[in-house]
Amino acid sequence: MKQPEPHGSGKEHMPAQNIAPLLTVLNYFHPLSPEMEAFLKKHVTTVSVRKRKLLLKEGSFCDHVYFIVKGAVRGFTREGQKDITTWIVVENELVSSILSLNSKEPSIENIQVLENTELLAISNDDLERMYVELPEFNRVARKLLQHYYADAERRAFIARLTKAENKYRHFLLRHEPLANRIPLKYIASYLGMTLETLSRVRKKFSSKV
Repeated sequence: MKQPEPHGSGKEHMPAQNIAPLLTVLNYFHPLSPEMEAFLKKHVTTVSVRKRKLLLKEGSFCDHVYFIVKGAVRGFTREGQKDITTWIVVENELVSSILSLNSKEPSIENIQVLENTELLAISNDDLERMYVELPEFNRVARKLLQHYYADAERRAFIARLTKAENKYRHFLLRHEPLANRIPLKYIASYLGMTLETLSRVRKKFSSKV
C-alpha cells in the first residue's frame, strides 16, 4: 500500500483573510458576541494542505483545532499492515486529535487530507484564552462537544452492527453525499468490511433505486 506523503510542506499557517464560514457554523450552535468574533478574526490562521498529505502524524502532538473550509479529511490508524479509517469529514466540520490536544499525549491516529484542502486553524492556547477571557464561549464549546459526541455515538453504533447492508444503510442516512466522493477503500475500512463486500452491497442498493 502506498503510504501518505509526510506532513510538513504545504502546511504553513498564514493569517486568515476570511473566517466567515467558521463564524456561520459557530453562530448556528450559539450566537457569538462581537468580542468573540473579534478574537477569532485576530487569532485564526489559514492552512492549505495538498491531497494525501498528513495534517497530523501518529505519535506527534496536536496543538490546533481545524475547521474545513474546502476538502475532505479522514482519521486513520494502522494495525500491522492494515490501514483502518476511523472517521471521515468534509466542509464545515472541525477536526483535531482531542485526546492529544487535551492530555498533551502523542496522537494515536493520523489525520490525512483526501483532497486538496483549505482549513482554518486556532491553537489550543488561544482556545484556552477564550474560555478564560470570554466565558460565554464555554456555551459554544459545550454545544459543539454535544454535537461531536453524538457523532462518535453514531460511529460506535455502526461498528457494532454485524450485517454489511445495515452498516452501509446507516452510513447513507448521515453521509450519502460522501458515497460517490470518497474513495471506496476508505469507506469500506470505515465500515469495517472488505472493498469487495462494499461493492456488492452498493450494487444491491443501486438495484433498488
